[in-house]
Amino acid sequence: MPLTSVPIQPGFNKQVTETGAEGQWVDGDNVRFRYGLPEKIGGWSQLSTSTLAGNARHQHMWTDLDGRVYAAIGTDKCLLVYYSNTFYDITPLASTISGGTFTSVNGSPTVTINKSGTNLVAGDYIILDSVTLPGGGATGFSTSDFDGIIFEVQSATFASVVITMPSNETGTGMTAAGAVSIKPYVDFGPASQTFGYGFGTGLYGGTVLNPVQTTLNGALNADTAGTGGSGTSITLTSVANLPTSGVVLIDNELITYSGISSNDLTGITRGANGTATPGTSNGQAHSNGATVTDASNFTGFGSSSGTSSVILEPANWSLDNFGQQLIATAKNGKTFSWNPINANPAALTTRAAALSNAPTASVASIVSERDRHLIILGTETTIGTTSTQDKLFIRFSDQEDATNYTPTSTNTAGTFRLDSGTRIVGAAKAKDYILILTDTAAYVMQFVGPPFTFSIRQVGSNCGAIGQHSIQYVDGAVYWMGQAGGFFVYDGTVKSLPCLVEDFVFTTGGDNLGLNFSSGEIIYAGYNTLYSEINWFYPKSGSTNIDRVVTYNYSERVWTTGTLSRTSYYDATLFDNPYATEFNSTGVPSFPVIQGITNTRGATTYYAHEEGTNQVAANGTSTAITSFIKSGDFDLDVEGNGQFFISMRRFVPDFKVLTGDAKISILLKDFPVDNESSSPLGPFTINSSTTKVDTRARARFASLRVENTSVNQSWRYGTFRADTQPDGMR
Repeated sequence: MPLTSVPIQPGFNKQVTETGAEGQWVDGDNVRFRYGLPEKIGGWSQLSTSTLAGNARHQHMWTDLDGRVYAAIGTDKCLLVYYSNTFYDITPLASTISGGTFTSVNGSPTVTINKSGTNLVAGDYIILDSVTLPGGGATGFSTSDFDGIIFEVQSATFASVVITMPSNETGTGMTAAGAVSIKPYVDFGPASQTFGYGFGTGLYGGTVLNPVQTTLNGALNADTAGTGGSGTSITLTSVANLPTSGVVLIDNELITYSGISSNDLTGITRGANGTATPGTSNGQAHSNGATVTDASNFTGFGSSSGTSSVILEPANWSLDNFGQQLIATAKNGKTFSWNPINANPAALTTRAAALSNAPTASVASIVSERDRHLIILGTETTIGTTSTQDKLFIRFSDQEDATNYTPTSTNTAGTFRLDSGTRIVGAAKAKDYILILTDTAAYVMQFVGPPFTFSIRQVGSNCGAIGQHSIQYVDGAVYWMGQAGGFFVYDGTVKSLPCLVEDFVFTTGGDNLGLNFSSGEIIYAGYNTLYSEINWFYPKSGSTNIDRVVTYNYSERVWTTGTLSRTSYYDATLFDNPYATEFNSTGVPSFPVIQGITNTRGATTYYAHEEGTNQVAANGTSTAITSFIKSGDFDLDVEGNGQFFISMRRFVPDFKVLTGDAKISILLKDFPVDNESSSPLGPFTINSSTTKVDTRARARFASLRVENTSVNQSWRYGTFRADTQPDGMR
């Protein structure tokens, strides 16, 4: 019989059944498509023997004026710089706490620092300074065992802080003796996305996951009345899926209601939980068409939360450079700066410091490079007063001066407030604009010059981003993962991005574990221009750490999925390869050197990607990258409807690239609901000299699986051809 070709389209299709995906690939891991053909991804190697403290959330690369290349990495514990193959700790320090004393016990490594009101907790990092120790044999420790050493706090109370020494006390023991000052590392927030209970969560500190949203049908005045001045109800365009009683959020105002009649919310109370117009008992003014969000799980200032639907955002970073100066904004915290060697010869031993005159509580920051403004997003209305943080408020510096944020008639500093959504999620720089994404909308910010400096216009609604780093600009367009699922692109207009793996990524059911939406803030999008790919690394359902990836090839417009775990990813721009980080929740960091780590939060490894075909550890040990790809079911009968059994006697391998061996399996089943079984004699080991493979396969449906599990091997597959003939209806 002649050979029959089975063409298979590039990309994965997980939106249909495997039988319905005839002529398509349906599954795989560690594969990509190039020129329409599937191949194993490139390998990676560890850049250092050091593992880093905390979970890396972001990285940024830049050069100083002398051309030196730096990479900044922000974790939930530290801010680090990678330069000349070495890591440096530039983590800013909080205010020094003076006046502590020591208590120790003979034969124990535990040391208590007696000091009230430090606000430190277990897991915090501290540096001890200005140490004096008692004499008379009270301690066998020396000042060098404490001074300048980083310790992890083991436990803390209002009155004391406990640390662990690397050796036992050999003296009689100190009793509130000696003296010490504590220099805490700045607290950047929770290690992972958590649920909040207590005062100030919700409206001021969190958000509701996947809220029901509609719009206001009729304007509301800044008084206690409802739509049309009735005082008892407000009218919406739709009340679908809203609870029969509850709370809605319109702009920054909470409105309670006791019932629903038609499209009216009845029994309303304006300005609930202290969200009335400041200084009054009135509500706030809202325009017709304003977004209305089911806020039944929000809580306002001064109200305690009793639900776990309120999300407290994890520690995160914005990293950018203003000229050669590193700008680092800790999410919902301060903005710091650090000058490299060119500006500061002692930079590598100098810590980042708070940027002068900058806000002290902000969601993110971004540099407008063409016009040289530092833009602070979701920041304070009153600089230096953290309680005034408004997560829709934007503040930008004077041109060429990142330390001047006070608007005057002679400078270009200014402010702006967005009006759609509850918070700014993140932003991305494009060629001549900045795209800002809230949890519901998209805005374009462009430099227009004095007197307005910037124009800001809304370009999309119902398209909010899910996380700060789920947004990526590449090749003339901005791509992002949506807050409620799906993918979007802005290339002059906001569009939904067609995705044939969408259900797999976002839906949990049966054996499928889709995205853990409650950890959406840690999702990271990184692009790889070497292969025209955007990778979204995300946590699956039940996981609080990243353990999956979905990839869009924007040149070939195809999707793949996999299990690659990376918490940040930076394209090969200033370095020869993409650099990425991976978090090990059970790892112990080796940099910076920290004494007494027992309450570890894990450690991060730094990789260079697209190197060779293996995973290479820092010690040079190589292990295989397991890769496979699987097709949908195909039937080879003439009618193409699976009516007849087919007998397959042989197939012809077709590899564009094959170093070493690959395994090919022919998987068989008689009906779509059947479990697959491998054909007799298979799986088949294929090498570059294999011309044909004999088999005895008989079934209504068959699928193809190509895999490789060995070191120093790669593959790129072509077209499947087989010798088949009809073999009856039973």
